[in-house]
Amino acid sequence: MEFDKMATVHDKHVEQVLEEKTVNVLDSNLAAVMQENKPNPRGKGYMRLYFCCLLVYLCSTMNGYDGSLMGSINAIPNYTSYYNLPPEGNSGTGLVFAIFNIGQMTGALFVWLADWQGRRLPIFIGCLGVCVGTIITSVAPTLPAFIGGRFLLSFFSTFATTAAPLYLIEIAPPQYRGTVAGMYNTLYYLGSIIATCTVYGANINLSNSGNLNWRLPLWLQMLCPGIVCLGIWFCPESPRWLVAKDRAEEARALLTELHANGDASHPLVALEMHEMTENMQSEEMLTWRTFFDLRVLIKSPSRRYRLMLCIAFSWFGQFSGNNVVSYYLPTLVRSVGITNTNTQLLLNIIYAITGWIPAMIGARLHDVVGRRKMLLGVTMGMAVALAIAAGTAAGYEKDPTNKAASSASIAFIYIFGAVFALAFTSMQPIYPGEVLSNEMRAKGMGVFQITAGCAGFVNTFAAPIALKNIRYWFYIFFVFWDVFEFAFIYFFFVETKDRTLEELDEIFEAPNPRKASTQKTTLRRRVVELEDGAVEVSVEK
Repeated sequence: MEFDKMATVHDKHVEQVLEEKTVNVLDSNLAAVMQENKPNPRGKGYMRLYFCCLLVYLCSTMNGYDGSLMGSINAIPNYTSYYNLPPEGNSGTGLVFAIFNIGQMTGALFVWLADWQGRRLPIFIGCLGVCVGTIITSVAPTLPAFIGGRFLLSFFSTFATTAAPLYLIEIAPPQYRGTVAGMYNTLYYLGSIIATCTVYGANINLSNSGNLNWRLPLWLQMLCPGIVCLGIWFCPESPRWLVAKDRAEEARALLTELHANGDASHPLVALEMHEMTENMQSEEMLTWRTFFDLRVLIKSPSRRYRLMLCIAFSWFGQFSGNNVVSYYLPTLVRSVGITNTNTQLLLNIIYAITGWIPAMIGARLHDVVGRRKMLLGVTMGMAVALAIAAGTAAGYEKDPTNKAASSASIAFIYIFGAVFALAFTSMQPIYPGEVLSNEMRAKGMGVFQITAGCAGFVNTFAAPIALKNIRYWFYIFFVFWDVFEFAFIYFFFVETKDRTLEELDEIFEAPNPRKASTQKTTLRRRVVELEDGAVEVSVEK
């Protein structure tokens, strides 16, 4: 009999094997459990789960609000004149935007809070800190004070935006993890829509009210974080964190309610408790004392592979051309002949809406089609959209009377945003959290935030200079980069669909994790609970 660690969740031919010394046999395969007894996704427990998730989703609005807010008010003349901002294309303009990324990278050093005191505390502290930073930026009399307020705002937002995906990944039912957790980042666009609509309305109705047309949108940046502050303590804690803190009965009760609609005998509860307990017994939760000990991320080939995927996806999510579009859309449309401020702001609103719809659709498709197929198709689609946008922008630059080229360039900028949103938006913080083991997750998500901050900083600091100096050739650069992303995803990214987080451990122990995650091998997994309470696990090919 051949034993192999390359177990996959695709096997639907699970055999329960009884031995004389056993008192109970646990079928530890998610696919088999779901095939036999799938919980009602509209039951009472699931309704409470959805309510908690909806509240936590609001953390994602913070990044979306800031991206569109700064891109929008940067198009308002009295904002730029008040702070005496440098001309468009100067590095000073990028610094006002990029300070957000610097704050993110600094805040990532405190992700250990999520393992020390649970997932809810950093969410609360982060949202409260955003409210404080918002007050500072809203009343800032000078540019240094404004930049300082934006640093505090981004520093604290990282607490919440790091802990929130961890919380959602760990509280979501494994069979719907891609959908439930993936919906989190789609609320980026809700924040964007609130920001752009506020700036658009304020600029039309308050343009003669001094600086209120850009001060008011700054004040409203605390709206969603404030709601999360008020409601987060009504949500349950992460079951995996409870198990790690020797509060297994609380975790079991929580899983029974939220994943099995109160059915304590449901096999899904036994499966999850067994896997979490077994996993946590061999791992320690992160503390501030161990945060800078990075050996847990690199001490084995499988861990290095996980870290590579985390870093790669973090960079791809910020450096595929998307950040340039979200922050500098008014500049992009101005380059193809749209110079009216209100029209630029209205186009910002439309861009957010056309991104939100495909992002929500994509969150569901990741659980139906799979992560790899979605990412591969979308990455190639982004390259094509940017190539056409570059070509049409070049046509308009050569002939400013060519309105067809101008309209086509704007259209494909929007198509690019919609295509990106379909696969990348929902998975940005979720896929890295999935591929990291429980022991690596909090520390690895810190690396994720630092990487995302670096990529975002490069984008936002360099973009205004590049857009001014090389114009549509900036699109061409991202065309080739997105093609590189396609190749990298094809050869290295693993499929995480239809697996519990613990089942993914076996995939990464394979010689080729990507291949192990995509092949359909018939396996038999045997989990035997002995009379003394010990458990034996074997996987047979």
